[in-house]
Amino acid sequence: DYPSPFGHELAGTVAAVGADVTGVKPGDRVVVANSAPCDDCFWCARGQSQLCASLKLHNGAYAEYIRIPGRIVRENMLEVPPHVSFRDAALVEPLACILRGIEETGINSGDAVVVIGCGPIGLKFIRILSGRGVQVIALGKRKSQIRAAESLGARAAFDVSDLGNPIQAVRQLTEGGHGADAVIEAVGAPDTWQWAVQMVRRGGTVNLFGGCPRGSHVQFDPSVLHYSEITIRSTFHHTPRFIRKALDAVARGEVRASDFVTTEIPLGDLPRFFQHMKYRNGELKAAVLP
Repeated sequence: DYPSPFGHELAGTVAAVGADVTGVKPGDRVVVANSAPCDDCFWCARGQSQLCASLKLHNGAYAEYIRIPGRIVRENMLEVPPHVSFRDAALVEPLACILRGIEETGINSGDAVVVIGCGPIGLKFIRILSGRGVQVIALGKRKSQIRAAESLGARAAFDVSDLGNPIQAVRQLTEGGHGADAVIEAVGAPDTWQWAVQMVRRGGTVNLFGGCPRGSHVQFDPSVLHYSEITIRSTFHHTPRFIRKALDAVARGEVRASDFVTTEIPLGDLPRFFQHMKYRNGELKAAVLP
């Protein structure tokens, strides 16, 4: 059990340790992922542990203490370096998904990449990509998001409500108007999935990172996909390797909680804050402190 200040994205201090856990002791500062694979099923054997048939999930942590299942402790609980704060360490879980998405999309320094969506996930993509020499074009839908995207390194950022034709506006910013080398869709809506395919260049890659609601339908022109040799990826979840990569990135200072956390609340204020969030309050991330 350990105090958990961040809900789903959590870091804290170990309070007690089960008998079967080695290398962890009370008082250790740790960060914990929300899942762990079995390492034994069809998908794990093929290096796709994010699709594990018996993935052990442990979602939610809005409590002063939380008990972490043994498998997650063994696979995905890491000690936080002394210079890393709990707030920064709590970025590890979503950052692991983002780093995996970047690697699977094949993005390199100097590439032109569109990030559709400037919520917390899209902004983390922008922060990491711009810091690695990628030319980022960001699309959001609120002025506060656009300002945040610009402050995190986007070469250009647009409020889509100000654009008559977002696809044309993006392509005009790319070399020769050919389109982006890659597009990250971080919204999860059929319309923006379709935009992504129309914004990428021939031979480029689209990562449909944002998941659409179940039952959604999206239409693509098959001739565009085939004759333009567009690659479509859909990165879902993280793996133990990327949890470790994410903690390393946080420890290097590549990403910081101060870039995203715009408010802090005590645990007792959480119900009120959930109501507040219904009205698109403009907060990027809230730190929930027990």
